[in-house]
Amino acid sequence: MDYLPRQPDMIMLSRLFFGPTRPGIEALRPVLYRIAFAWCHDATLADDLVQDALSKAWARRAQLRDEAALKAWMVAIMNHCWLDHLRGRRDFDDVEDWQDELESAADTPEVCCDREQVIACVRAAVARLPVGQRQVLTLVDLEEFGYAEVAAILDIPVGTVMSRLSRARATLKNLLGTAMQHSAAQTRLRRIK
Repeated sequence: MDYLPRQPDMIMLSRLFFGPTRPGIEALRPVLYRIAFAWCHDATLADDLVQDALSKAWARRAQLRDEAALKAWMVAIMNHCWLDHLRGRRDFDDVEDWQDELESAADTPEVCCDREQVIACVRAAVARLPVGQRQVLTLVDLEEFGYAEVAAILDIPVGTVMSRLSRARATLKNLLGTAMQHSAAQTRLRRIK
């Protein structure tokens, strides 16, 4: 009598040899897009980064051994796609030589913020953060990755994650505090008789 593997055995074998299934990888598209958009602030580029990360993940799906780490693995792949994009732009000499003081060219929060646009104000403040701080802030505070996971995703030491996060939060506090004071000063009502 021939031995035919049961259905659950076939699923386990296919995951062992071929990695996660397509729906599992594809389900992370919205999360990856949020992160990519937070990093680059360009919808088209964010979509390209996500698509590139998804195709690379699908091609290398057999390399993933722990499906519980799928999200972190996918974000790490997208981080490499982002770094490749930045290297290709040639706006900077070397991504590794970047200083944390580099800021994006976005308008300051003081220019764009008022009471009805708090979300826009926060986004603009985050956009002014250096790339390294912005990446750590979005992964820890928005996507709720742990410090060790972020360190693995970005391929940096845990101490660097903690210091970048601390500096990013302090900078955001200063930027948003100044913006809110500026906004409050502009929105005072005057009594007219």
